[in-house]
Amino acid sequence: MDTPLREPTFLILTALASEPMHGYGLIGEVAALSENRVSLRPGTLYGALDRLTDAGLVHVDREELVDGRLRRYYRLSPAGKTVLGEEAERLRRNVEAATTRLRTPTRTGHRAVPRTAGGLA
Repeated sequence: MDTPLREPTFLILTALASEPMHGYGLIGEVAALSENRVSLRPGTLYGALDRLTDAGLVHVDREELVDGRLRRYYRLSPAGKTVLGEEAERLRRNVEAATTRLRTPTRTGHRAVPRTAGGLA
């Protein structure tokens, strides 16, 4: 799987890093990790889980029958752990670079100030 990971994919892998989870548990955990910025719909989540499974980053851990419905639990694979670790390190380096630049005076002696108007890069 290519990096950089999209934020929902990064958050799904992050949620699975601590323990196996079922779909609706993942929806809640992704919302909590993102402070409700990322809200996954079931169709989006299960499509992502299928792609992550096909890529070997996630495996089905177990299935349970709950109230007549099959509940599938997913877990992070060793390859998924590696990809998540690499992406976390990439993001850490980016944050470090941005933080350093924001603290470093410019040639005019003023600190760099983030733009508040205009478009995104």
